Amino acid sequence: MLGTIVNTAAIIIGSSAGSLLKKGIKEKYQHALFNALGIATIVLGANASISHMSKSSYPVLFILSLALGGLIGTILDLDGRVNRVVSKRGGSKLAQGLTTGVLLYCIGTLSIVGPVISALQGDNTYLYTNATLDFVSSMVLSATYGFGMLLAAPILFFWQGSIYLIARYLSASLFSDALIDEISIVGGVLIVSSGLSILNIKDCKTLNLLPSLLIPIFFFIIKSFF
Repeated sequence: MLGTIVNTAAIIIGSSAGSLLKKGIKEKYQHALFNALGIATIVLGANASISHMSKSSYPVLFILSLALGGLIGTILDLDGRVNRVVSKRGGSKLAQGLTTGVLLYCIGTLSIVGPVISALQGDNTYLYTNATLDFVSSMVLSATYGFGMLLAAPILFFWQGSIYLIARYLSASLFSDALIDEISIVGGVLIVSSGLSILNIKDCKTLNLLPSLLIPIFFFIIKSFF
């Protein structure tokens, strides 16, 4: 779990530093940060989806995942619930920032494969690399959205910690390369969705789409029985 602890600490330190910087940034420069962050988010998300798309054995699974996940999220009103809670604490933009941060921190090969390698081989190289990337990302996000971005740290810890425990004590085979590809494709689309919201191009209510990430997992679990 050392790698996950280091990764979580990197986000806490980066978020704290970024939130301090935010106090000294004028509004016009904050607007420039929003634009830069939105564009970078779209590029990162598109790259994640496209780079894994060619490896997928189920090219329509991501479409099914987004459709079913979006329906589930809309029925549960995840976007509305989270925004109502978070807005009371950090303003209407914080929910948008947390969604973007959590997706960037948690959805990626390093963040998924890292805990598995750590659990099976005791090698934290992937997680240390991920911690470095998340440190920089968390500084930029907190400089844009403020101190509330610290809330993403425990979410990352729970995410990577769960993967670590499953790989070590239950079934490492659950996190196959094929499943990671499918999760990365869906996650990349959600990251693009966050970028569009940041740039005020289209509010896709990304939080309502979060259940889409679970559909590939259930698909592979059901598939394993046949």
